[in-house]
Amino acid sequence: MSVLFWEDFAAGQAAEYGPLTISADDITTFAREFDPQPMHLDEAAARESMLGGLAASGWHTCAIMMRLITDGFLLRSTFMGGAGCDEIRWLAPVRPGDALRVRSRVLEVRESRTRADAGFVKFLFEVMNADEVCVMTAIVHLLFGRREPMPASA
Repeated sequence: MSVLFWEDFAAGQAAEYGPLTISADDITTFAREFDPQPMHLDEAAARESMLGGLAASGWHTCAIMMRLITDGFLLRSTFMGGAGCDEIRWLAPVRPGDALRVRSRVLEVRESRTRADAGFVKFLFEVMNADEVCVMTAIVHLLFGRREPMPASA
């Protein structure tokens, strides 16, 4: 597969990555380490919560999204790092057995004003379950290396 450079992204471009199936053990293991709230650790407590049953932490869902896009395209690109996130929305619980995938859409592509060798790509990532329910959205700015650095200004 060829390496993706900043120039390879265009507004409107779409792709999909995954799926990755999440188990109850995945949910509780992540929660014990990073988000030890009862609705992520214990089924009985989770039934009594607003989630109505065991559900992944929103931050776990973010980590799953990152895994899917990393495997999907970042590892074969000139990705240099994240430059920020405009918003993250958790829209529905992620349950044990959910097979998640990420829909990606490029919202904007712009040159870096400070780096001749890089440019920014603004993405909308939608995390979907197998029932076509969008469980999370994120608008993220990522930095990619350019195939050809911008010429120096005269």
